[in-house]
Amino acid sequence: MSRTPKNSVRGKVAVVTGAGSGIGRELALQLARRGARLALSDIGATGLAETAARARALGAEVHTATLDVTDRAAVLAYAETVAGHFGVVHQVYNNAGVAGGTTVLDSDWADYDRIWGVNLFGVLHGTKAFLPHLVASGDGHVVNVSSLNGFMAQGSINAYSASKFAVRGFTEALRQEMLLAGHPVQVTVVHPGGVRTNIATAALEVSRARGDEVTAEDEARTRFYNEKLLRMPAEQAARIVVDGVEAGRPRVLVGNDAKAVDLLVRLFPASYPRIAARLQQRRQRP
Repeated sequence: MSRTPKNSVRGKVAVVTGAGSGIGRELALQLARRGARLALSDIGATGLAETAARARALGAEVHTATLDVTDRAAVLAYAETVAGHFGVVHQVYNNAGVAGGTTVLDSDWADYDRIWGVNLFGVLHGTKAFLPHLVASGDGHVVNVSSLNGFMAQGSINAYSASKFAVRGFTEALRQEMLLAGHPVQVTVVHPGGVRTNIATAALEVSRARGDEVTAEDEARTRFYNEKLLRMPAEQAARIVVDGVEAGRPRVLVGNDAKAVDLLVRLFPASYPRIAARLQQRRQRP
């Protein structure tokens, strides 16, 4: 006889950003299987519609909206729309994210604006917009998706690493605030390792679309990520995340690679950048 988790998502209204593909889609489907009611958004209408159809086929009540999480006014309006539609909001999964970026010397300001706009300000917007509704629900939960690059910096993706470190810091500070204020809101930061999504390929395509020079090294790095690093099925990653939410965990590491990197950083906080640099140099050798 299975036991109902203490923080079961059944019957709760859960908001998922970036739900049109990857981890976001699988989060929506995991939540649907467990009986949640869903508010799904994505900047792409086609992928969002497919996710919604699959969630409805699982019996979930689904509200959808195309949404650019970098647009603060749009996210604030979206939160009011969702609260008005369902009458309550219990959980928000700030999942929308983009990859990309390069070294500080090679990057331009547009790289930082684009990556931080989605990865950091998208999380800030979603949290700020929905937090009053989560408090009012009496049983709220903020789930912010960082990365293993949220505790291990990687020089070749400087803007991305910085955004994910910031998500971690913001989320951990928010958790303290909720505890100090006694608000009925749990807070979880998620650190996925290599999950099999299109995030690396999408970053390369964005660069091409902007007219940036895409080098053979850029293409090789994308192939390496897709073939060697992004290995865990997104469905498995989403299951780990929702299991962690239902268990009330403040921190969820997704994958053995995330756990190994976390241990490396804890054991060698001063020297791990040199270790990471050597590994990257080996990977770049022909």
